[in-house]
Amino acid sequence: MVPPAYILALAAMVFTALSYRKEQHIMDADLILKGNKVFTGLVDHPEEAAIVIQGNQIIAVCSIEECKSYVGKETKQYDFQNQLILPGFHDAHLHVMLGSLLSSFSVDLSEAASEDETAQIVKEFADKRPNDDWIIGNGWNSGNWERREFPTWSSIDQVVPDRPVLLFHAEGHYAWVNSHALEIAGITSQTENPSYGTILKDEQGEPTGVLIESAVSLVADIALAFSKEKQYELLNGFLQHTKSLGVTSVNDLYAQRALEKLECFDTFREFNETGSLTTRIHLYPALNGDLSSVKQMRDTFNSEKLRLAGLKQYVDGVVTGYTAYMLDPYVDKPETKGHVAFPPEIIKSWVVKADREGFQIRFHAIGDGAVRLGLDAFEEAQKINGKRDSRHALEHVEIIHPNDLSRFKELGVIASTQPSHLALMPRTSHTSRVKEEKFPYLYPCKSLQDAGAVLAFGTDFPIAPLGPMLQIFHAVTRVDYTGKDSWNKQERIGIAEALRAYTKGAAYSVHRETELGTLEPGKLADIVVLDRDLFAVPLENIPETKVKMTIMDGEIIYTDFE
Repeated sequence: MVPPAYILALAAMVFTALSYRKEQHIMDADLILKGNKVFTGLVDHPEEAAIVIQGNQIIAVCSIEECKSYVGKETKQYDFQNQLILPGFHDAHLHVMLGSLLSSFSVDLSEAASEDETAQIVKEFADKRPNDDWIIGNGWNSGNWERREFPTWSSIDQVVPDRPVLLFHAEGHYAWVNSHALEIAGITSQTENPSYGTILKDEQGEPTGVLIESAVSLVADIALAFSKEKQYELLNGFLQHTKSLGVTSVNDLYAQRALEKLECFDTFREFNETGSLTTRIHLYPALNGDLSSVKQMRDTFNSEKLRLAGLKQYVDGVVTGYTAYMLDPYVDKPETKGHVAFPPEIIKSWVVKADREGFQIRFHAIGDGAVRLGLDAFEEAQKINGKRDSRHALEHVEIIHPNDLSRFKELGVIASTQPSHLALMPRTSHTSRVKEEKFPYLYPCKSLQDAGAVLAFGTDFPIAPLGPMLQIFHAVTRVDYTGKDSWNKQERIGIAEALRAYTKGAAYSVHRETELGTLEPGKLADIVVLDRDLFAVPLENIPETKVKMTIMDGEIIYTDFE
């Protein structure tokens, strides 16, 4: 007779073996990425490692030898050797639908050297699209023309007389339209300027065809009222674009009154519900004093791939239009310091109320006066509501007073900047308009970082191209408009710092650093593989870098294998 103790011991051994096999089965990876150059974001250099993915999560970051224990019958494995593996890029500031419209469905005017050349490019585009009701363009910049004067409707009328034309300026704060567009919008000599907007008029009081700031909405509200079918087309185009660039998360910021027709939140929700979102979208509708609707949105948009992350508003405009708000008068226009988009007391009141309700707030703030006003508003909210982990942010920060650098850390404010903006136009667009002592504080980056600010990088797409490589390149080189010379070299940062600003810093900016931004066990599997190691190539080669694979939520959504 077999002793009972032996039977119990044998049963225990069988149970242990079965449990071990079951555990091994549970831990079988769906996907393993191996390589010699893995940048987790936790150290300043890439390392040899394997990223083990199960479902939509990273379950291990280990040695290539150790990853073998996770290999099952269905596990897919990729060995990328010396190609760089890193967290998916997170664009901290862009405009989803506007970017898709202007990058894929409009004419690019950025290379035009004159008003006449711009008009000719518009004509050629219009001739190829005879069925378009509106002709949309983007990127013109009279500051780059030989005659640095604003254009007029007449030059467009000569080439496209029968259809309305809407052409956005390179910075997105002006538009140039033809007489047909003015007529459709009902803009005449009698039309008054809207709040924080200007209809440029000639000496006879007639509209010239250039609309500034909120005045753009008089035409854009009509031109951009797209059908649901068109909205689907635009969003699909955007998602195809992001996956090819390794952009797995974005912050979609309110893009001013003139572009509210492109806030297609229901379309985003429908894509999310059908599992069609291949990029995580963090929404930032307008901060405008009405919190009831955004409270409802916060409850409705609250998933891993689509959520309301905060509110956004404008403090000022842009330097080129003298609408950026300065602490001192413009050197070449001393009668003005620029303008605030809303009275300071209104801005501060909105911030205090929204902060009390737990909303994160992001402000467009370009001039040093706007930066200070934004920081003052955040400080007042802290004093009234109490300090919390609010992570409010200032966007752009093109000019800053040195006394305000340390306030970012003191107030917990994020510096959300776009490194390639310093190369959008000649330096003189800024240096000719501010005092020389301000030159070192134009487009700050390293000084903000050294002062303790968290950096979050983005593109402001479509103001700059969506690709992250251009932002990384300008952050580490500070190469200016000429493509050759560096501007404020002391503001350069390293590759690791730039990559973290585009991943970890951006994730932090939406309170998601525990889920996104680095390659660690337990985090969501949003990963990009580049065709080269950015740490090993000449800096001038960075813009040529291509994406080999994009993984979002554990799924391979893009590959470029030969």
